[in-house]
Amino acid sequence: MSDYIQGKVLKLFITQDNKEKVRQKMTDVTADENGIVDDKFYSKNDQRAILIASSKSYHIANEHDIELQTGSLGENILIDIDPYHLNAGETLTIGNTILEITQNCTLCKGLSSVNTKLPKLLKNDRGIFAKVISGDGNISVGDVVIIPLH
Repeated sequence: MSDYIQGKVLKLFITQDNKEKVRQKMTDVTADENGIVDDKFYSKNDQRAILIASSKSYHIANEHDIELQTGSLGENILIDIDPYHLNAGETLTIGNTILEITQNCTLCKGLSSVNTKLPKLLKNDRGIFAKVISGDGNISVGDVVIIPLH
């Protein structure tokens, strides 16, 4: 039995700082203790620096006949494994970058604007916030994600 769960980065997104609030799909990003470089939320709140979501969230929505495009949950990083059991202070590794979980993603009115059923459906499965604590900060689609088991 292994002492970690391994997955991969499926997609990466940044939000541009413009009126359209367009989510831009990226093949790679640079992250540091202030968040994702070039994201509109960069250096705004170190406790909400990087939002990581699991494909599990999209599967839950689809099971309830809610079609969501990836990126709709506001995530910067979409991964194929479930990190939602991690607590503040725990870590995960993406590529050569170690991130520390800072908090669970709280539900917001933005989620209701996507679909009114989503806040209840994704109450504990929307995402987690993290910040970079070490490593080079270069994250790419396809990078290995490692979540230690405790």
